[in-house]
Amino acid sequence: MGPEQGTEPILAEKLVKIIETHADDIAATWYRDLRESEYTPTIKTISEAQALEMATSVYKKLGYWLLPTSDHEVQRTYERYGEMMYRKKFRMEEVVMILILIKRYLWLRLLEEGIMSTNLDLYKALDLNNKVVLYFDRAIYFALIGFRTSREEAQARKKRVMKGA
Repeated sequence: MGPEQGTEPILAEKLVKIIETHADDIAATWYRDLRESEYTPTIKTISEAQALEMATSVYKKLGYWLLPTSDHEVQRTYERYGEMMYRKKFRMEEVVMILILIKRYLWLRLLEEGIMSTNLDLYKALDLNNKVVLYFDRAIYFALIGFRTSREEAQARKKRVMKGA
């Protein structure tokens, strides 16, 4: 094992720690911009605390979420998230955009920190980025499953009520 491989976890851990430590600040910046976005108008219908919880729940547990053993919990968490977003009257595309922006603000913060200054650091950060992208891809996928399930259940209830009327 060369010296480059031995330092990889240290940088990844440092990057994750930055996100977890600054979760509230990152979420606040994310929320300010999200409220102004034309792509997420429904965010204005929920409280600031509820919106901030969406982002901080990801940022504060980022290290945990990136573990391979959390796959089942990612599925369960984001299916419930999708169901909740449907009940709160968000459009499907807003659900996706909210998660995309949570990911974007994570990386903007890391770039602001300026700790990725060498090619080796950038390579290691890219490896972490691949893990984060996979996590968010799964989060979006499962959120849409939960959203679709809730929508189908609501449509089935509506049909039953119409048949009974």
